[in-house]
Amino acid sequence: MKRKLVAAIACRNSGSRLYGKPLQNLDVESEICILDNIIDSLSISGCIDETILGISEGVENEIYIDYARSKDIRFVIGNEKDVLSRLISCGNLGNATDIFRITSESPFRYFEKDLELWNLHVNTNNDATFLEEIIDGCGFEIIKLEALKRSHQLGESRHRSEMCTLYIRENSKDFKVERVTPPPELIRPDIRLTVDNPEDLVVCRSVYMHFKQSAPMIRVDEVVEYLDQHPELIQLIRPYTELGYASMYL
Repeated sequence: MKRKLVAAIACRNSGSRLYGKPLQNLDVESEICILDNIIDSLSISGCIDETILGISEGVENEIYIDYARSKDIRFVIGNEKDVLSRLISCGNLGNATDIFRITSESPFRYFEKDLELWNLHVNTNNDATFLEEIIDGCGFEIIKLEALKRSHQLGESRHRSEMCTLYIRENSKDFKVERVTPPPELIRPDIRLTVDNPEDLVVCRSVYMHFKQSAPMIRVDEVVEYLDQHPELIQLIRPYTELGYASMYL
């Protein structure tokens, strides 16, 4: 059977620290938002067949329906708390065999590993292939759709939350799981490239504007070099790194 990899992105407008994170602009003048850069990079990936948005119910999230239609992207609408069910619905809509999972508020993923990890996932018949220890916001997960469905069936409500692969991680003996780490220079617990707070947005905007000509494929190793040359940006997000990394692989 031919495998089909669908990127499923869960979207909702929430957050007490920063509202509507995926639609926050990286380039204010050109109105290029975080989700734009994510989707544009996925569209030129060498292995992802389709990107589908898993939009949370609620009138406050209807903007993502308009967004998806403007981008000619398919979408599903589902329960706000049951994020896992939304990812599964994305897979069902796209006739996927596997799901490429990234978060909707992390604009700079480690795209260089897309094809390598997809080939590894398929050739070794993994249920889940995790890119781990990388800078917060740059990693991704590839999971068989059937493994996600099994997780939803057997797991508890906490396993169906935004921690969509928690059941697999807690029961890894029951799945074929492979964990891959990046080059040492990309293991930087003092840096984060995901947007949860206004300070995160300041940093990601600065990065985007500096590398705008390379967008959407902005290399993470070059971002690290840039941030090391601007320690004031690293200092800005330092209060949030410890908590972010503590919850990354729960």
